[in-house]
Amino acid sequence: MQPDSSHDSRADGGTWGPGGAGVLSLPSGRLIRGRALRRPLPADGGPLPTYAVHLLGGQPPRVPWEAYWLRWPDFRLPADRAEARAVLTEAWRRAADERVEIACGGGRGRTGTALACVAVLDGVAPEDAVAYVRRHYDRHAVETPWQRAYVRRFGARG
Repeated sequence: MQPDSSHDSRADGGTWGPGGAGVLSLPSGRLIRGRALRRPLPADGGPLPTYAVHLLGGQPPRVPWEAYWLRWPDFRLPADRAEARAVLTEAWRRAADERVEIACGGGRGRTGTALACVAVLDGVAPEDAVAYVRRHYDRHAVETPWQRAYVRRFGARG
C-alpha cells in the first residue's frame, strides 16, 4: 500500500546467496527470501534486504531498507488483487539483481502464497507452484484452500 524508501540500500548491490535461510531459488536462477516478521533477522550475519514486500493487515514496522506494504490480512487474500499482481511482479523483476524479501507475520501462509505467485511469474505452472514452494521454501507454505486457489487463478491472468 505504501512504499517506505527512507533508506536506499540498493547501493549494497547483489542478491541472496543460494541456500541461505528462507531463500527460494526460482527456475530462472532468481533468489528471493521469505521470512516471518515475528522472528528476528537470520543471525548468520548475512546481508540485509534491499527491497521488501510486507504482507500484513495493519501497518508494518519501519525498516532501514526500501519496503512496500501490501494490505493482506492473516489467513486471507490480498485486499487489492490488481495491486498484489503489480507488487509481486515488481518483486520478481527486482530479484534479478537485488536482495528481495517477502514477509508476513508467520512467514508461511501469505508469504508462501506470494512466493508461489512469484514462482508462476518465473514460469512455474500455476497448478505446480504451491508444491514447488512447499518443496523449496517451507513444507507448510500456503495454508488455506483459498490461498491455493488464488495461486491457480493468479496464473490464469496475464
